[in-house]
Amino acid sequence: MNRKSFIIVLWISFFIGTFTFIFFTGDKTVSVYFINLFIAVLYALTISAGNGMINDYLSRHYSWVEETRTRAILGIVATVLVNVVLILFCNYTNLVLFQKMEFTGFFSGTMGFANWFGINIALLISAVLHAKGFIEEWKKSTRKEIVEQKLIAKSANAQFESLKNQLDPHFLFNSLNVLSALIDENPSQAQHFTAAMSKIYRYVLEQKDKELVTIEEELDFAKTYCELLKTRFEDSVNFEFSINEDNRKLFVVPLSLQLLLENCIKHNFATAQKPLNIKIYANNGFLFIENNLQQREQMKESAGIGLANIVQRYSLLTKQNVFIEKSTDFFRVKIPILTQKITAMTPQPSEESLAYDRAFKRVKELKGFYGNLISYCLVIPFLIFINLKTVPEYQWFWWPMLGWGIGVASHALQVFGIGRDWEEKQIRKIMEKEKQSNN
Repeated sequence: MNRKSFIIVLWISFFIGTFTFIFFTGDKTVSVYFINLFIAVLYALTISAGNGMINDYLSRHYSWVEETRTRAILGIVATVLVNVVLILFCNYTNLVLFQKMEFTGFFSGTMGFANWFGINIALLISAVLHAKGFIEEWKKSTRKEIVEQKLIAKSANAQFESLKNQLDPHFLFNSLNVLSALIDENPSQAQHFTAAMSKIYRYVLEQKDKELVTIEEELDFAKTYCELLKTRFEDSVNFEFSINEDNRKLFVVPLSLQLLLENCIKHNFATAQKPLNIKIYANNGFLFIENNLQQREQMKESAGIGLANIVQRYSLLTKQNVFIEKSTDFFRVKIPILTQKITAMTPQPSEESLAYDRAFKRVKELKGFYGNLISYCLVIPFLIFINLKTVPEYQWFWWPMLGWGIGVASHALQVFGIGRDWEEKQIRKIMEKEKQSNN
């Protein structure tokens, strides 16, 4: 117990002791007043210290966030056992040692009722403290998760911007290399290439800041780019496009086809006798870029931009992977086709929102359960008191106590029991199916 908690307990003891002295004590003397204060401190310190130790021990070994059900069940069991022992100890000290009552009647009559009533009050206070601890722990965890998600989002955004900024110089460098080769080989074609390159570069500037573009836009750009490649390589390179209309409205990362086409040209030789055949087609949710393998014997070390850029950009947008397949005859790259237009940061806020919704729902469930438990602990002792004071020969309080008790137990099973695990598993299955269908 820290200093602040100790001071709060002393103030509570002071008010309780003063209240009982004023309204429930017949002998108004200073000594009796201090006895009342001592008894109040005895109960308050014993109960608060005992429950605080149990709560701290369980919180160190069982997390409210990660092991909610285990923490709640052990908390309930430990709280009941500890509070029964603490109340019996306090009542024995107060009633038997100070008030000199006979121990033979400790578990019956007035002292028996005092034990029962004290245990219920202690359990009520403990339930409130445990609920407060759970809410504070969950809030702390939620705030931490929000901060982490914001940091992840900022990092991912910076990484995505860095990847997109690679596209401008990369395209310009490769285009100038092609233009340089054409100037020597075919000056008139070089002039045509320069005019076409300005049109293509305009597309690069327009699309590079987007997270996704339609396959139709990307195909139109790729066909124009392929015409420029045909200008240089003529019959040495052949292109085949096979994309149906349904897939044309779906999405891929921008400039992915251009980077992959460059990759094919860069890593393979092409001659009129052995042309390089490049196929672009869609199948089973993927866009395929495939070429017959005619790998160059000597290659300069790659700058690591083309294919690596696409892989990294997809990793920031979706959990679907980019697949690379290579054999002795062909080289194939499969990039995922996405069914909805998203932004790079969409996964982060959605996870944050889902985490908050789960926390809010969980807190609401536990708040309802603890409210039910607190009401039970308050009302039932009151009904027992009324029953024993009015018609002690007929103990009707057992019926509401048992009936309501079964309801509280059912509520606890619903919040912490097997049914919740089954429900969460079904929710996860449905979410995974929806995610797979969307992608």
